[in-house]
Amino acid sequence: MGMTITQKILAAHAGLAEVKAGQLITAKTDIVLSNDITGPVAIREMAKTGVEKVFDKHKIAMIPDHFSPTKDIKSAEQCKTLRDFAKAQGIEHYYEVGKMGVEHCLLPEQGIVGPGDLIIGADSHTCTYGALGAFATGMGSTDIAAAMISGETWLRVPESIKVVITGKPANPWISGKDVILYVIGQIGVDGALYQSLEFVGDGLQYLSMDSRMSICNMAIEAGAKNGIIAVDDITRAYIKDRFQREAVEYYSDEDSEYTQEIIVDLAKLQPQVAFPHLPSNTRDIQNVGEVALDQVVIGSCTNGRMEDMQTAAKILKGNKVAPYLRLIVIPGTPEIYRQCMQEGIIDIIMEAGGVVSTPTCGPCLGGYMGILAKGERALATTNRNFVGRMGDPESEVYLCNPAVAAASAITGKISAPEEVISNV
Repeated sequence: MGMTITQKILAAHAGLAEVKAGQLITAKTDIVLSNDITGPVAIREMAKTGVEKVFDKHKIAMIPDHFSPTKDIKSAEQCKTLRDFAKAQGIEHYYEVGKMGVEHCLLPEQGIVGPGDLIIGADSHTCTYGALGAFATGMGSTDIAAAMISGETWLRVPESIKVVITGKPANPWISGKDVILYVIGQIGVDGALYQSLEFVGDGLQYLSMDSRMSICNMAIEAGAKNGIIAVDDITRAYIKDRFQREAVEYYSDEDSEYTQEIIVDLAKLQPQVAFPHLPSNTRDIQNVGEVALDQVVIGSCTNGRMEDMQTAAKILKGNKVAPYLRLIVIPGTPEIYRQCMQEGIIDIIMEAGGVVSTPTCGPCLGGYMGILAKGERALATTNRNFVGRMGDPESEVYLCNPAVAAASAITGKISAPEEVISNV
């Protein structure tokens, strides 16, 4: 029996000729990641061992993105713990405010992660980097502390689900967010529990790297251990003059074993909206009905990339945000913010009546920059809509792609882009 791309990466990092699903391995890590919430915990766990130095200061990434710029004294203390540790250890991939971005937007942009890597992070959406042909997964802070000391981690080799993306989008507003929401809607939030979601098919040629990162980012919302897409010309173009190390390309064998196969036909796919309070509670945009909104958020590690900003601006241009509705747009990194300035996107957002934030996770996890009051409703391009995720437990969060979010900010209710723009 052949090996999947995930199995091949794990075998290579474990120093083994082959691995099988269910096998326990110890593997070397290329990048170990933490942030301002999880990093301080990992630092304290490392201190308990008495080990004073990380295994390799060039293979650790620490990004203070969740509550930074700091919103209160407690978050300031968290960030100070991270900053002091990074400074003392000489951590190469530490980014301060002004250079800091949302971690899963920043690391690919800066070329810190790439094809063939094994990346672990104390953040569940570390699986984003699978879009680059890497094995990337989230872990707890104790495991991250152990990896910061040893440069190794233990893993159970996951089974794999094959997701075949086929056809060409008939709807011009389809993006990777719709693909992954559709998949989660089909299999549920535990449908891929501790399995690898491997995305293949001729439809991938119509999905940009930004869309692919959105897809792999939300693999965890189906319970997956990782999401992964094999390297192709789109990947190579993205990492050219960007990735800091040598790319290693892996591909699944034709006789690889999968637990199931899911088909996503882009020609039939419509923009998806996830209703409260699960990402799996999805509906086609035509079946949404009348859902009035108080807030729209465009950003996060799922949809805070340049393509997302451009899509939103295309719809917002010349339009106005609905009365009494708050539109909050959060570019994922300073480079994305700067490009938004150069392309006039920030002007478009502000002229429409929206606000543009410095890069931060912000309201996605109920941090700040848009917390919901009791009874309020938000539509967001973020990744989770659990009870109380963005504020009061009696508020509601709906998930969608940037096009639907921008259109809905204009109408004041969840709306298809075609309701406000037709000249695509």
